[in-house]
Amino acid sequence: MDLIVTLHQDAPAKPAWGQPCNGCGLCCAVTTCPLGRIRFWRIKGPCPALTWDDGGQRYLCRLATNRWTRRWIAAGIGCDCSLPAG
Repeated sequence: MDLIVTLHQDAPAKPAWGQPCNGCGLCCAVTTCPLGRIRFWRIKGPCPALTWDDGGQRYLCRLATNRWTRRWIAAGIGCDCSLPAG
């Protein structure tokens, strides 16, 4: 079965594996990270913390509010979403 994920039409293209995050939103639209699982008591489905930023034309995580939470979800480390975009 194919997975269909709908993202904002102006979302940036998914970066290559390991490249810096650009806010495409694909990873968070597919699954909830460990921090989101604790915060929202959700294991499957898109993360409720994923939000679209009109000004920046990218997705942002509402949980990544400080250095500790950004480190916990590996924000800025590099794209770790193995799903193909298309």
